[in-house]
Amino acid sequence: MDLSDAIRVRIYNLLKEHNVNIWYMCKKSGIPCSTITTFLNGKTKLLKVDNILHICEAFGITLSEFFADEVFTDTYYD
Repeated sequence: MDLSDAIRVRIYNLLKEHNVNIWYMCKKSGIPCSTITTFLNGKTKLLKVDNILHICEAFGITLSEFFADEVFTDTYYD
């Protein structure tokens, strides 16, 4: 799985784990919903690390915890 897809899967899994929607995550993280939705829809290939950090803060996890998920095993950057 490529890195962008793995990040998408991880975000969707966090949304499901915390039982929240994209709008709530955007509001809590301070990231514009358009930024998140264009990434999640695959229209944007990359998400800035600072945005991932804000997502982590919204879910109360660290960057290390975000990337420690098994979804990142065998990922590659295309």
